[in-house]
Order: sequence, then structure tokens, then C-alpha cells
Amino acid sequence: MTMTSEPSTSTSTMMTDGVRVLGDEQTGRRVVAIRALQAGEVLAELGGAQRASVATRYTVQVDVDAHIDGLWQFTFLNHSCAPNVRIDTTAMTISAARNVAAGEELGYFYPSTEWMMAEPFDCHCGSANCVGRVTGAADLNADVLDKHWVNRHITELRARA
Repeated sequence: MTMTSEPSTSTSTMMTDGVRVLGDEQTGRRVVAIRALQAGEVLAELGGAQRASVATRYTVQVDVDAHIDGLWQFTFLNHSCAPNVRIDTTAMTISAARNVAAGEELGYFYPSTEWMMAEPFDCHCGSANCVGRVTGAADLNADVLDKHWVNRHITELRARA
């Protein structure tokens, strides 16, 4: 599934003043902390996000068969094999997974929400725990997934597989 237009960024989701989107369509966008963030700090409540009719590179899987869109600046959170934020689809929040320095790019582990990626890609993060090709949790073995925090629906789907 290919997204040909910009993602939906209009929503009633509460945003923090602690992040900013940098970059553009040609260089790529990323979310960075503009102040120090504390581990556990809630950066956004996702209650206003819209249910998506189809999974895209800009949606987030929040349940076994549901995706949301309209995460405003958090639409541009990039993947990281060493994540510093997490999207909790039970609490419907985005929070700092560890202390984050001002200026640091924010990233989350995409397989923590995505069973199968709409648009798989090669990761070049350089982390010692880099998964290489990011296709979703369905394609990762238990040893890899057990090193990461994952959402309830990913745990449920693993048990079914």
C-alpha cells in the first residue's frame, strides 16, 4: 500500500511543546526533542487520532485489525532499533522510553505496533540490535522481539502465529 500524498496531521491529539519536526519532503522529516525529556514523560495523548481505513506508512496499528492516522507532528516519528519513545496503544499515549537530551531525534521500534508493515524498508541505524529489514513483528523471531517493549496486540498476534 503506497501513500501518495502527505499524511493527515489534523487531529485533536494533545501535543507537547517539547518536540519539533525538522526536515522536508526531499530530505525526510524527523521529530526532535527541543528540550530534555524525562523517562516516562507523556508527550502526546492519542485520543483524538482518527481510525484509518487502510494501513499506510503514516498510520499506527493500535489493535489486531485497527490503524490510526492524524498523529500531527508525531506522524514523522522514525523507526529506531534503539528506541527512545514508545507508542502505547492501550493507554493511547506517546511517552519517553528513557531520558532524552534536547536536540536528540525521537524514534520508536515500529514492530512494537506493526504486525506487518505497509511499506517494509531497510534499517541503517547502526545499533548493535539492528533488525536489518523492517517488515513488522510477524517476521521477527522471539529472541529479537523479547528485547523490545511491544504492545498488547503484537503479543496477541504472536500467540496466534
